[in-house]
Amino acid sequence: MKYRCKMCDYIYDEEEMGKKFSELEDYDCPMCHAPKKLFEQIDTLQEIKSSKRIFKKAVLFSDDNKGVEKDDAKCIDCGICKATCISKCGFNFGEDTSKCLECGQCILACPTNALKPKRHIERVKDAMASGKVMVCYTSPAIRVSIGEMFGYAPGTFLQGKLIGLLRKLGFQYVLDTTFGADLTIMEEATELKERLENNGVLPMFTSCCPAWVKYAETYYSDLLPHLSTCKSPIGMEGEIVKHYFSKKMNILEDELFTVAITPCTAKKFELQREEIPGTDAVITVSELADWVKEEQISFEEIEESHFDSLLGEGSGAGVIFGSTGGVCEAALRSLYYFITGEDYQEAHLNFSDVRGYDNVKEATVTINGKEVKVAVIHKISAIKPILEEVKNGTSSYQFIEVMNCQGGCVGGGGQPKYPEEMEKQTKEKRMEGLYQRDNETTVKAAYQNPDIQKLYQEFLTKPGGTLAHHYLHTTYQKRG
Repeated sequence: MKYRCKMCDYIYDEEEMGKKFSELEDYDCPMCHAPKKLFEQIDTLQEIKSSKRIFKKAVLFSDDNKGVEKDDAKCIDCGICKATCISKCGFNFGEDTSKCLECGQCILACPTNALKPKRHIERVKDAMASGKVMVCYTSPAIRVSIGEMFGYAPGTFLQGKLIGLLRKLGFQYVLDTTFGADLTIMEEATELKERLENNGVLPMFTSCCPAWVKYAETYYSDLLPHLSTCKSPIGMEGEIVKHYFSKKMNILEDELFTVAITPCTAKKFELQREEIPGTDAVITVSELADWVKEEQISFEEIEESHFDSLLGEGSGAGVIFGSTGGVCEAALRSLYYFITGEDYQEAHLNFSDVRGYDNVKEATVTINGKEVKVAVIHKISAIKPILEEVKNGTSSYQFIEVMNCQGGCVGGGGQPKYPEEMEKQTKEKRMEGLYQRDNETTVKAAYQNPDIQKLYQEFLTKPGGTLAHHYLHTTYQKRG
């Protein structure tokens, strides 16, 4: 049952709160402090929706926000969401809701669960019911976080259980978005090499974070030529599934339904972009956990499984994409090979400077006697000074990785929530889990991945080629 405060319309939901309203003692409304006797029982969803409340402190969300949805009945107007937007993203978009980055950091901070990722589970279930061939691909950052929803410690690497779970939920094919990360690096490192050698636009920014891309399009559109033209790993994975995987598996393209399993709410915005087709739905970690509970599946009892083999697994470099600094490191591993023709060695490239939790990190690497200066930024509010330097032509960097969320994808808005005091520790444990996996892999760089080599031989021809640009690269637009 649900009970509504007659003074401010706050809703007490017995199912959500886990306790009957009648069992509460000395209860006051958390929003206006009205006593329990001023609550009334309500029975229908329409009664809840008819409630009209004015929020003075909370962020304003529009119904067409692609990444985040808000339950006004649960909002206590505490203003934590707005404070999070200012501290994490560095701005308050006010009433212009189109400028929301849809990154979901407010979801993690909301104390009442009034904010959640925009739910895509129903569209996925509908596709399953209609007989579509269901294909999903999983981002590396969720393999070290999904367990938190079921009692495991942060950073526990649960790839096999995750794959087994997705098969039990009804996906015929489970693929690895880390393969898409390797594909991104093949194209991105090639693009960086060409810019370095042919006086291209520098510094080059990474483009795999959709919230960062939207920020650049909205607030620094004059710097868009500095963004890599590469689609994100999910953007590339979707294209390859639709145009290569489907043919190899003798599946008609319109019979496929593709789902990205990701830590990122902004990916829900990305899949709406006409420039980046290929993925039909996005399910975040928190949504996936909700789905598991709705189906009454025991995560503990799930048998481990393996990715389907056609597109294979990604390299260790692809796995660390999920951590801040990982994209930069992965790109440099391949860039070294593309320029020198030699496999990188730890003795050649020391990546300690681009790893870690500092919001702005920088390093200088020497390749063939030439210095390449790189920067890594995570938490979008930390990037403005660097953007101003690029805008003024005074930047000394050649390559800059940007992630909207602190910690990188391990800190995405669709990840499991954590106590505020445990934020840094939780994210660092997730990052450690990814780097440990990298340490255990024998394929360390994208160009070493035999399945990537096969894809270029059979379909794309070469990195940076005509077909690669057609399927794997994109354009940007000025917003706002």
